[in-house]
Amino acid sequence: MPDFYDFDRANARLPKLGETLLQLRATRDEVVHVRDRIVELNAPALVRGAAPTPAGSKRAEADEETQRLRMRMQGLVDQMQAAVLEIDGWGIQLREIESGLVDFPALVAGRPVWLCWRLGEEQVQWWHEISDGFDGRRRIEDLS
Repeated sequence: MPDFYDFDRANARLPKLGETLLQLRATRDEVVHVRDRIVELNAPALVRGAAPTPAGSKRAEADEETQRLRMRMQGLVDQMQAAVLEIDGWGIQLREIESGLVDFPALVAGRPVWLCWRLGEEQVQWWHEISDGFDGRRRIEDLS
């Protein structure tokens, strides 16, 4: 049986959840940066629009940096997986990393709904039907 949240319980979870989401977003941004650097180091000269990379020591340096970056990326991916598992362990659905959008499962008059929150909001004040997404969210005052 799923674990359901009410507004008080969801709001009590927000400090730790917000911290975890901020860390996850920062780590994701770093993954993108590392990926871009790997591509830059290894893209063919014609794609980059630059002169061909000299063979020998320059290529070896690029290969070494690429290897270091790939190990760094694996560590970052591991950190992201741990953060997602933590959120999942709380029974919260992560919807989007960039905006920090999450849904808390809830029951209202015996029907399941999502309590909806994203980073930057002071508290959980929104909800939507299970079949609706973010665009269908409504204020808690409309919950009946």
